[in-house]
Amino acid sequence: MERKTPLYEAHVQAGGKMVPFAGYILPVQYGTGVMKEHMAVRTQAGLFDVSHMGEIRCEGRDALSNLQMLLTNNFEGMAIGQARYSPMCNENGGTVDDLIVYKEGEERYFIVVNAANKDKDYEWMVAHQSGEVTFTDVSERYAQLALQGPRAMDILRRITEEACIPQKYYHAVFEAEAGGIPCNISKTGYTGEDGVELYLDSGKAEQMWNLLLETGKKDGLIPCGLGARDTLRMEAAMPLYGHEMDEEVTPLETGLTFAVKMAKEDFIGKKAMEKLGEPKRKRVGLKVTGRGIIREHQDVYVGDTVIGHTTSGTHCPYLGYPVAMALLEAEYTEPGTKVAAEVRGRMVEAEITALPFYKRNK
Repeated sequence: MERKTPLYEAHVQAGGKMVPFAGYILPVQYGTGVMKEHMAVRTQAGLFDVSHMGEIRCEGRDALSNLQMLLTNNFEGMAIGQARYSPMCNENGGTVDDLIVYKEGEERYFIVVNAANKDKDYEWMVAHQSGEVTFTDVSERYAQLALQGPRAMDILRRITEEACIPQKYYHAVFEAEAGGIPCNISKTGYTGEDGVELYLDSGKAEQMWNLLLETGKKDGLIPCGLGARDTLRMEAAMPLYGHEMDEEVTPLETGLTFAVKMAKEDFIGKKAMEKLGEPKRKRVGLKVTGRGIIREHQDVYVGDTVIGHTTSGTHCPYLGYPVAMALLEAEYTEPGTKVAAEVRGRMVEAEITALPFYKRNK
């Protein structure tokens, strides 16, 4: 049975079209539609309910050494308030999940995981823990809102002090407050735009949601659903677990080399990735040049040869054309390579292009 986030009633009242997603009922779009929601985030601002995401706390004298073994990135030398992205791998080098780790304090870390993987991730961490460490699933305590877009920071500044706003990307201010509501404010997001994610007590979620929408009204802030979240992350070429990566795909194949520190002494999956060597397939971008939209799970061809498959695909409102991401044999991944994808029995032409498809002007 699907669960509801603390903002369920607010979504229904705002005309949200509610659908099941990752074990929750969430708005796929509002009356404005995906196109307008997407464009609001690219040009003004949008507000997302991402309370379905999971939160796990890791604390204890051996917290850091546990993260070093569980995750592929390196968590040494982090400042308090700093965040770091990382895949978490199995012994075969496949990806259990991708997540974000915040350093909350010495020997205390806050981990944000994908909603559909929350229970699996927590069980994996507990099963592989060692020494003096405690993992605690604290998901029920937190709501999470994402305020994204070029006007997001202006809106935030009207309800909080400058000291509560992180100055750098992938940094957070813990024990901040906005509009008098205690929260953690993180300069992160999944849209390719400037903005923040706010973590707060579940019981205060609706109050914060309404406050932000009211404060941002004159800036064009509107609520946005899952549909726009997906088209925005596609334009920004951000990988999505279950699409661009899963337990059979290594983070190196997904192009996440920056978050895999092979120089680290050890981590789960390192030996397998060393044995596999240079990835034989890579994630690439496809710009559709033919007629049609290429979706996920379509075979990709060069001539009569199948060279891989698409992992995600959609029409991108800001770019104005369809794109896809694909996992292809490495020898065919040069930008400019002409390919075709089989869509419902007919071939749709495309061209391999560098990622991301869209990058904001900073």
